[in-house]
Amino acid sequence: MSIPSAVKSTPIGSRQQLTDYLAAGEKPRDAWRIGTEHEKFGFLTDTLRPPTFEGERGIRVLLEQLAARYGWDIAREGDSPVALSRDKASITLEPAGQLELSGAPLESIHQTCCEVNAHLTEVRSIADDLGIGFLGMGFQPKWRREEMPWMPKGRYKIMREYMPKVGNLGLDMMTRTCTVQVNLDFDSEADMVRKFRTSLALQPIATALFADSPFTDGRPNGYLSYRSHVWEDTDPDRTGMLDFVFEDGFGYERYVDYMLDVPMYFSYQNGTYVDLSGQDFKRFMAGELPALPGVRATMKDWADHLTTAFPEVRLKQYLEMRGADGGPWNRLCALPALWVGLLYDDDALTAAWDLVKDFSHGERQALRDGVPRQALKLPFRNHTVRELARETLKIASHGLKRRARLNRSGADESIFLEPLIEIVEANQTPAERKLELFHGAWNGNVDPVFREFAY
Repeated sequence: MSIPSAVKSTPIGSRQQLTDYLAAGEKPRDAWRIGTEHEKFGFLTDTLRPPTFEGERGIRVLLEQLAARYGWDIAREGDSPVALSRDKASITLEPAGQLELSGAPLESIHQTCCEVNAHLTEVRSIADDLGIGFLGMGFQPKWRREEMPWMPKGRYKIMREYMPKVGNLGLDMMTRTCTVQVNLDFDSEADMVRKFRTSLALQPIATALFADSPFTDGRPNGYLSYRSHVWEDTDPDRTGMLDFVFEDGFGYERYVDYMLDVPMYFSYQNGTYVDLSGQDFKRFMAGELPALPGVRATMKDWADHLTTAFPEVRLKQYLEMRGADGGPWNRLCALPALWVGLLYDDDALTAAWDLVKDFSHGERQALRDGVPRQALKLPFRNHTVRELARETLKIASHGLKRRARLNRSGADESIFLEPLIEIVEANQTPAERKLELFHGAWNGNVDPVFREFAY
């Protein structure tokens, strides 16, 4: 639900408004859509360095040429283009210039894959002339944190100053990680709860399947999903597995309670980001913040605040699956296929919940803690995560087959799970494949990754 302009600026009068905002995301089944987002690292093809914002081969030029050639509208901060929009899709910048496509809400994975391919084709048509390539991985494999550029976005300046106060790896999260995620709908509070619990418990399985960040500063880092590990030391106030989701009575109100306890980053006031980092949203609702004396939070502030928590699954007016590393184009289609197969078919959702419903708090946390290093090979009960992943994919495949959304060739959406099935059958994550190349054909050098795995 977009917030009507009259409501955006209305001060929040009660906690009920916050709960109602989440509930307003409910949609009947025939209106459920699939919103896929993915981030990718840009690099200059001659030096492999990330492009800066300014300059003849910079991000500014890339965005402006994309807008001019393909009909995107430009959003600016000051005179800096920081985002593009067209229809219901957008292209935005992560802090170090990672380019993100936030796709339109679509009805099938077939449409999602067409959207991704069209986007990559558009970007390449501009980037090739600029000598810019793009790489899909979970973590920047070569360049150090201090070598990464920063984009001119006000909220990132505030986060850049705040992150080191609450964790050691927050700046790495901002500048050196990339993810693919999918946003999915629910039709009621009960449906939201069921999907939230199931997807949260299974998020480590997605992390294992998509593990693709084994290098830091040009060397193996001891992890298969270093991106996932980074979130463990970013900011404990706004990350993690949210144990309260599994408690009796969980619903919109409990998530509102959680978000009201998450410290603020900012408020966007009259075209400027006001630094409110570490401050209390409840005091903002009461008009008691020293930086904004007498100013009370509005529903626009609440919508913004919801974007500043980063748990493994996030609730806004839809559910966001946040556990996967970025990757090549076929895995950008596989991630939404996995979660749509599990969550958009009733039988699959029941089977998926049956798979995880007796996991203890300790087991869920052990999965979350263990998969960044060991991925599919992490021991779990009497087996490994590989067996859990295989069963999860089987459930998702059946769910997609029952959805029966066919392409022109008559194939259903389960075809998009094939890259994940191959990973499970080989018992080798994308990260392990790259490590094999690093120690073999690449002769201990990560540079070939930019050539062999670029889009």
